[in-house]
Amino acid sequence: MRKLILILTAAVLSVPAAAIGRSAAVPADNPAKQCSAERAAMGAAAFKLTYGTNGNRSNAFGKCVAKLAQQDRQDRANAAAQCESERAADPAAFATKYGTGRKHANAFGRCVSATAKATEAKQEQATENAAKACATERQADPAAFKAKYGTNANKSNAFGKCVSGKVKHESQ
Repeated sequence: MRKLILILTAAVLSVPAAAIGRSAAVPADNPAKQCSAERAAMGAAAFKLTYGTNGNRSNAFGKCVAKLAQQDRQDRANAAAQCESERAADPAAFATKYGTGRKHANAFGRCVSATAKATEAKQEQATENAAKACATERQADPAAFKAKYGTNANKSNAFGKCVSGKVKHESQ
């Protein structure tokens, strides 16, 4: 009987673990996981060049997490304002569109969450695309690339400046 209980407990606990392992979605509310996914998508070298600020770029992950945490807070604030104006325009349609359950009481939270996640996904994709474009440009002519984008004394920040410039240009 004990063995049966032990086996059933192990089986029940392994199902959620297996389901989590298969999930490809990155939680939008976790900047560390977002940065891990971004590092995997763009490659470690490009990631370090994009976010690293010290001599050997070893602080890239921390800088990425800090940047994304601040950006996520801003995205949520913007999403709340956008949802507030949408709700004010037509409260009944808003509740029907975003709410679940009988009273649609969770409509505002679901709107903010969906809007912020969509914005964060676009920003992440824009950063990855910019990093790929900058890597291609740098590979074509490294000296010209450093001269064009580098702003510090030895132009070592060229890659990060290129990526941030392309992301800003794409979001406008």
